[in-house]
Amino acid sequence: MEQLSLFDVQAQGGMHFSAVPLAERMRPQTLEEYIGQRHLLGKGMLLRQMLEKDMIFSMIFWGPPGVGKTTLARIIANRTKSSFLNFSAVTSGIKEIKDIMKQAEQNRVYGVRTLVFVDEIHRFNKAQQDAFLPYVEKGSITLIGATTENPSFEINAALLSRCRVFVLKELDVEDLTVLLSRVLTDKRGFGDTVVHIEDGLLGVIAAFANGDARTAIHTLETAVLNGEMCPDGSITVKRELLEQCMGKKTLLYDKKGEEHYNLISALHKSMRNSDPDAAVYWLARMLEAGEDPLFVARRLIRFASEDIGLADPQALQTAVAAYQACHFIGMPECTLNLTQAAVYLSLAPRSNALYRAYENAKADALTQLSEPVPLVIRNAPTRLMEDLHYGEGYVYAHDTQEKMARMTCLPENLKDKRYYLPTQEGQEDKWKERLEKSRKFRLE
Repeated sequence: MEQLSLFDVQAQGGMHFSAVPLAERMRPQTLEEYIGQRHLLGKGMLLRQMLEKDMIFSMIFWGPPGVGKTTLARIIANRTKSSFLNFSAVTSGIKEIKDIMKQAEQNRVYGVRTLVFVDEIHRFNKAQQDAFLPYVEKGSITLIGATTENPSFEINAALLSRCRVFVLKELDVEDLTVLLSRVLTDKRGFGDTVVHIEDGLLGVIAAFANGDARTAIHTLETAVLNGEMCPDGSITVKRELLEQCMGKKTLLYDKKGEEHYNLISALHKSMRNSDPDAAVYWLARMLEAGEDPLFVARRLIRFASEDIGLADPQALQTAVAAYQACHFIGMPECTLNLTQAAVYLSLAPRSNALYRAYENAKADALTQLSEPVPLVIRNAPTRLMEDLHYGEGYVYAHDTQEKMARMTCLPENLKDKRYYLPTQEGQEDKWKERLEKSRKFRLE
């Protein structure tokens, strides 16, 4: 238990808490304490093997906030006996980079490996990122960058090519519940205090945190510090208090349970039935209960093609734009972006022709896996393939007046199949007319 300082605060009933944030005090020190990222750190996984063999090279951790990027970097430094230098892309410039590199060079002289952790590395401009290159290339430092943005777009190709990218996933409700239980029992947290908390509320906090460990710990800390102090010195946290701490009702919702699927089904079927009022209500039910807005946006994207398709091609663009808006601005601002998309999709013309086309094609694809590709549309990159008549008779559609050729592109046994059967709804009517002309021409 860390020693209290003059800056420690005294809470109700004589409880003392360090001025160091609880999330920082609870930061895991070893891989055994680390929660989540089993796809990287589970037995036999690549990053785990690298650590066990002490074969660490420069890498980029890409993932949302609060999933343990900084913590994992510190654990790697401790486990590999490296000097750990924490570096923020928000507050540092070229001068600071050069100072850090000078220190790293000195460490190398004494045989000490230097691990430089750069938080929010995507905020560095090209010149700042390039400043790391020579030191990464000659091994003066092992660079670990953390970013919430796609490294392919935000990190220079030269630097990215010298790093291995590891994708860190959001912590799930189970992971966060385990973490919160540890906070209540660990002496770095509330282990010296008896905390009574209603059954299920740790799961509610975990769902509310939306994969972010810091948010989960901060919410629990707020609830405990404002809990009801009992005569025996214990603290009781009730649902009503937790709702105040989260600023919302803890609605009946379980991201992994039946209610999760019931509500997303309600949203989908309300839109399908052209009922924007019901769609917006079910949307609000999910978002206000802590659902990930990106999950909802992904479902809207699916709906745009499954239930609307070419009846209104703008529907898919609207849904994708809503997803991008959610990614850019997050909750709660993105609620209006999702509402706009849900209302648009509810009122757009209906067609499930694309859905039926794929399902029917899938059924044939799964039962007729040996159907050969017609010779006329096979690729012929070698002389042997040409001798076997690959591509023989192929007509480049752009060279014809009609911009199509009289070729059969389906396997022989399926040449009369019709998968896409457009409706006459919305813009799909014009696609139906064009398709009929195309089929008639190809069959002449």
